[in-house]
Parts: sequence; C-alpha cells; structure tokens
Amino acid sequence: MPQAPYSTFPQPNESSKESVNDIKLLVVDIDGTIAGHSNKISQGVKNAIQQAKARGVQVAVATGRMYRSALRFHLEIGSTLPLIAYQGAWIQNPATNKIHRHYPVDRTTAIQLLDYFEQPELREQLSVHFYINDELYVRSITRETKIYAKRSNITPIAVGDLRLTLDNEPTKILALCDDTDVINKLLGNLRRQYTPAELYLTTSVATFFEATNPLVNKGIAVKYLAEELLGIQNNNVMTIGDNFNDVEMLQYAGTGVAMGSAPEQVKAIADWVAPSVENDGVAAAVEKFVLC
Repeated sequence: MPQAPYSTFPQPNESSKESVNDIKLLVVDIDGTIAGHSNKISQGVKNAIQQAKARGVQVAVATGRMYRSALRFHLEIGSTLPLIAYQGAWIQNPATNKIHRHYPVDRTTAIQLLDYFEQPELREQLSVHFYINDELYVRSITRETKIYAKRSNITPIAVGDLRLTLDNEPTKILALCDDTDVINKLLGNLRRQYTPAELYLTTSVATFFEATNPLVNKGIAVKYLAEELLGIQNNNVMTIGDNFNDVEMLQYAGTGVAMGSAPEQVKAIADWVAPSVENDGVAAAVEKFVLC
C-alpha cells in the first residue's frame, strides 16, 4: 500500500469541519471520481451535478490531467469556473483563456529527476513524461504511453532525450510503471531526497509517480478558487476525489468526500465515503450533502 503523501496544506481545525454551512462550491476530480473505466461521465452523475447547479452551487474540476485532456469533462458538467489541471499547477478559464496560475518545476530540478529516472536499474522500467506548454513530451512511445495517450485523447511527442525540451520548464513530470512496487519505492526514495518545500510528490493512481512545483496541490488550488475568486470560505466547499493527490483538497473542504475505491488512508481523512465511480458515487454524495 502506498504511503499517504506529505500534506503541504494545513488541515482545517475540527470546529470548521463540524460547522458545515450550505455548500456553494463543488469541486470534483475526474479519473476514478466522475469518470470510471469507460472514461465517460454517467448520466446519473451529470443529472446530479445539474441539479446542484440549479440550486446555485458552482461546480469546478480539479485533476492531475493535462488542461487539454480535462477540458471535455469541464464542458460536459457545464462548469463556468477556471479549470484546475496538473494538480493545480495550471489553472485556466476556458471561457476567456485566461491562465490564472502556472507554477512549473524549475529546470535544475527537472534535470535532477531525469538523471534519477535514467539510472540503469530504472531506465527500462519507467516511461517518463514531461508536460510543457500543455503538450506531452516523451523519450519514446512505450506501451504505457500509448495507453495513457488513448485515455487522455492526446498525441505524445517523442524527442529521444528529454533534456532537449527544457528551453521551457515542465508543468509536471510523470513516471509510469505497471509495477506498483517500483512506483512506491520511487516515491519513498525521492521523498527522502526532496522536502515538501522543494517538490510536491504524489500518486494519482498506483502506477503514476507525479512531481510538481512545491506551491502546487489541489487543496491550494481549491482554496484559491473559493476564497480569492469566489469570496467564500472552506465550510461552503465540497470536494470529491479518489486518490492520494486528492488528500489536500479533501482536508481543505468543509465537506470532503472520498470515493469507495479510494485507498484506506484517503478514506480515513474524508468526512464521508461515497460508493464507487461505477456506482455513481458522485451522484450519491451530491444527493446526500447538496440536494437533501
């Protein structure tokens, strides 16, 4: 079982969790939350979200996906707010194309991570992805990259040596491996090398290791959306997610909901555990906390 990520966002005190007021902002993750194996949003979840919007609740997406990959989900749920992509490293309003925030990984750290990934014992096990200007750059098109690209509906750009891309700093760095033991070991080793003040390290699924700027996580991004853009507090926010990269936004929100498929450590910090994505868990959560 992977260890829970370091939280760079302070958990609200108990009083704020206990005094939940009416929900004015609903923030949902994509994979494992509103989209399951089909990579689509069910009609039941769409209906529940539309009913929440009819009651005046604003809805947003917060995902580890690329902005361009997440956009269709943002449009399907009819969000009018900025889209939180790359764990919060990229926040953009599709209606105006305004980029509210972009916090990339600095070039020196990106090279250090690439050197680490290219050690002989790791190089052949990992598919390494650099995300730059909302494009995906890879060393080569591996099986894992093909699967990822198909689900994300994007076209990866193979460059051989990823150092050639570093004229611009990457928004996110991802290492993929089907062997979850390799990912867990990678996460543990790099957490010993980098403090949370140097890099935000997490897993969004068991086979994805992700690294972003230390100022980035979904909790910080949702706080920005709620408090700076909408002028509401955390007790008016509900967040729903299914994995370790959702921990910070579950902690921030007055109502944090974990999906039924979430790891036990994620469920433990949530206020409520919903059914799985395949059983329309988001619809059940909206019904319980918004529509009742």
